[in-house]
Amino acid sequence: MDTQQLKSFAVDQGATLVRVADLDRLRGIETNPPDLLDGFTRAVSMAVALSDSVIETIDGWPTPIYASHYSRVNALLDEAALKVSRAIEEGGFKAMPLPASQVLDTARNMSFLSHKAVAVAAGIGWQGKSLLTVSPQFGPRIRLVTVLTDAPLAPDEPLKNRCGSCTKCTEACPAGAIRNVNTETHYSSRHEALHFERCVHHVREVCAKMEHIGSSICGVCIRVCPWGGKRKKNAA
Repeated sequence: MDTQQLKSFAVDQGATLVRVADLDRLRGIETNPPDLLDGFTRAVSMAVALSDSVIETIDGWPTPIYASHYSRVNALLDEAALKVSRAIEEGGFKAMPLPASQVLDTARNMSFLSHKAVAVAAGIGWQGKSLLTVSPQFGPRIRLVTVLTDAPLAPDEPLKNRCGSCTKCTEACPAGAIRNVNTETHYSSRHEALHFERCVHHVREVCAKMEHIGSSICGVCIRVCPWGGKRKKNAA
């Protein structure tokens, strides 16, 4: 299975976007465990586009339908990652699917590694001011998953940051967490882009405790990003 065949297979399993990152671009990134990337050379980054109609129910707060959709898309991503991993292993290479949404360090809100960082390195999108991966096709209206592998897949190139002078997410953030700092490639730390503790407090202590939500989600910055709406205008 060559790179294009693998991408087509991933789309058949439910992925909307599939790109490959050269892990040399991510050496030094924080992982759990620290040696997570040892023995791997590539990362397959997969995105599933969120429903526009669901995202547009968000008006300052997450909604029950968004909470349900968020959970179901994560499950779809995990299933796709498992099937892609099996296909790679059947070809004689190593593959490790990493869960789409699993927090290992609650104090720092960290997982095995940042799916967003992998997606940026793979060219799924660029790192927005909200720290979300912003794709040209869907804006930040995507969820992500990663498969690590040693298969000799052809890597994709990162995209140029296109946030520019836009302040939509900064102005809309109910926690006042987004600093409105731009970057050409990626931030030196998430604290450069966010008052991170404000974001965490809002999603955990406010949103997650809302009736029928139960998850640490918000979605406001996803809803207001202009890149999420350009696709609909272009399709009209």
